[in-house]
Amino acid sequence: MSMIYEVTGMTCGHCQRAVEDEVGGVPGVTGVEVDLATGRVEVHGDADDTAVRGAIEEAGYAAV
Repeated sequence: MSMIYEVTGMTCGHCQRAVEDEVGGVPGVTGVEVDLATGRVEVHGDADDTAVRGAIEEAGYAAV
């Protein structure tokens, strides 16, 4: 299963890695793909949506 988020505020590779690291640490996440150019974040696995959104916010960004 995968979920797709649009994340605002990412501007560089550091931003991308921060989101990958935070979201990757959520229980149930088996993979994270971040497209910096579009802000698209695809999360693979069986993770809780609220937890994923919280991880994105913890990294300093917003999921819309």
